[in-house]
Amino acid sequence: MGIDVNHPLIKWCMGWVQHYNHEKYWKMRAEVVNPNSKKNKLIRLWYLYQIKRSDAFANASMGTNLGSGAQFETPPILYHHLNGIIISHYAKFGRNVEIFQQVTVAGGRENSAAVIGDNVILGAGAKIIGPVHIGDGAKIGANAVITKDVPAGATAVGNPARIIIKSITEPV
Repeated sequence: MGIDVNHPLIKWCMGWVQHYNHEKYWKMRAEVVNPNSKKNKLIRLWYLYQIKRSDAFANASMGTNLGSGAQFETPPILYHHLNGIIISHYAKFGRNVEIFQQVTVAGGRENSAAVIGDNVILGAGAKIIGPVHIGDGAKIGANAVITKDVPAGATAVGNPARIIIKSITEPV
């Protein structure tokens, strides 16, 4: 007999203790960063307060910093919550991106950062440095250091990263 982490009461308790509820956080964040939001300004300010409170707690307790300008097409899948994730203010993420713990997406010069495609997996400890493009369906291995573009469907590992598997759909 174990604890069911998907039970609503357990989820609420964990959110209260960690100051982070995944679903609520990303819904509020989407409203705050959307310049065309139809929500009342007071409600948006309340949302901003709540996400900043969550961000401050996550930064202090888990070493996390999600750049407030970072763009996510859909909320990322965070298997280990916000544990040690650092994301540049200028980063752009596609849909269904999976981010493991201790991932860094650092900015480059001139207010630029990585563009991460759809269905990308960023392994634990991966470092994406500079204005690189990670193609759709790419997999970045644990502790890989990415400083160059990764094509769609490729798997990159190592430091410095090298492509070990290329997409099957790529022309030969």
